[in-house]
Formats: sequence, structure tokens, C-alpha cells
Amino acid sequence: MKIRIPVVLLLAVSLLAPMAHALKLDFDKLKDVKEKLKVLKEPSDADEIEIGKGVAANLLGAAPPVNDAKLQAYVNRVGQWIAMHSDRPDLPWHFAVVDTDGVNAFATPGGYIFITRGMLLRMRDEAELAGVLAHEVTHVVEKHALKTMRKGAFAGLAGDALSNYAEKKGKEEFNKIVSAGTEIYARGLDKEDEFAADRAGVVIAARAGYDPYGLPSVLQTLASINPQDDAVSLMFKTHPDSGKRLELVSSSMNGRLDQFISNSRVETRFSYVIKSHISIYKPVKIN
Repeated sequence: MKIRIPVVLLLAVSLLAPMAHALKLDFDKLKDVKEKLKVLKEPSDADEIEIGKGVAANLLGAAPPVNDAKLQAYVNRVGQWIAMHSDRPDLPWHFAVVDTDGVNAFATPGGYIFITRGMLLRMRDEAELAGVLAHEVTHVVEKHALKTMRKGAFAGLAGDALSNYAEKKGKEEFNKIVSAGTEIYARGLDKEDEFAADRAGVVIAARAGYDPYGLPSVLQTLASINPQDDAVSLMFKTHPDSGKRLELVSSSMNGRLDQFISNSRVETRFSYVIKSHISIYKPVKIN
């Protein structure tokens, strides 16, 4: 007896075969995604702080802090106040002025933030200092350095190490992460991260009661410096063009933060600290 298979059943089988094959491929893709997610596992806050401490130690090996307790205490007071108005106020924040003529500021994971003596000497008031520190606080809040380690040239070196360190706390993984983290400061973060830190920085400074135009004022100063000047060579190498940054951040503000403009730019306290302390190391004219 000849069995007749309904045409509908044949059609169903013909359709299910490729679907099953496709489904298998999807499962394969899901396995790949799972592996990638494992690599991208977020380190805990404790791990992030430990990593940042290691990177900070490397950076301080190249340029130690300025040997002035009152100056360091002043910058820490301003920095801590700014950090309190960020989205991660509970991190153990640390701020320091490093003893170099170079004009720069940088932040390592976990809340370690440094500003150079050269940068501080080019500022006019505390609102400018607050704006720069708020920019760096944003890098920590948004974990920009950790994200940079996971992509581009750093992915092979630090991506696996970040995940493995989160699970094993191995010394080898830690050293790889610290090495990659230190290298970031010679290469720089993504331009978009810098632009985002500018935008968020003016908001955090305003929340803290400072003139939000402090950071744009610093960017204006940087844009006026000759790019060939050795003091700013690293800044210009690792950051987007200051003029472009000023244009973008000013456009994003567009009068929306004018209500927060302070009548006092907190000049007296800032000028006292600069003239009484940091100018001892290198005389400077405060305009």
C-alpha cells in the first residue's frame, strides 16, 4: 500500500529543516555572545579602586605630588565638594597636584584625580579649578578608562585580564590591567568620552555652586596656547582640539545653565593659595 504524505506536511518539513539549521546557528551565536559577556564582566567597585590605585602609583612615579600640604589640602577640599555632587559620591576620592610644568589633568579608575602644577598656574580662579576637576570626576563616574581598556588596541591586553581579575584576583592579570591603564594616559581616551566629560563637568560644577563657565574658560585659555609649546604637547596629543571642545560644550550649554552663574568667581581663596604656595616653586603672574 502506498502511503500518501499530505502536501501540507511536506511543506512543513521543508520549512522546518532550514529553520532548525538557522536555530542551531543562533544557539552558536548565543554561545559566542555569552563568552564575550564573560570577558566584559564589570569589576566590582573594590576591584576598580585597587586598579586605579595601581595606575595612580605608576603615574606618580613619573611625576610626584607638589610638596606642599596646604596646597594639596585646598585642591582636595574643592575636589571632594565636586565629587559629592556627582553620581558616585561614596567612592574614596583622592585629589593631588603633581609637580610638573606640563599642562594636564587626568583621572584613574576608582577616584584618583591629578592636576599638574603647570595647569593650575594657568588658571584664574576656583571656578576654573572646579570645572577641570568636575571633568575628571566624570571620567571616573562613567568608567571611561575601564571602557577604553576593553576596546581597540587595548582589548587583547586588558579585556580578558579585567574579567579574570574580577574572578581570580591574580597578580598577573592585575599587572596587565595596570600596564594598560597607564598606557591610556599616553594615548588618551576616546574623543567622545572627552566631549561627554566636558558636558557633564559643567553640570556637576553648577550643582556644586560654581560658575558653569569655569571649564569653558579653561578651554579658551588652552585654545590660545601654541600647540608647539612643550608644556601642552601631551595635553594636545591625548585630548581633542581645545577650540572644538569649547565650541561643543558652549553649544550644549546654550544659556541653559546661565541661572547658575555666580556673581563671585571665588578668586580670593584661589589667588591666596596660588600666590602663597605654588608660586614658591615657580613665580607666575596671575591675570
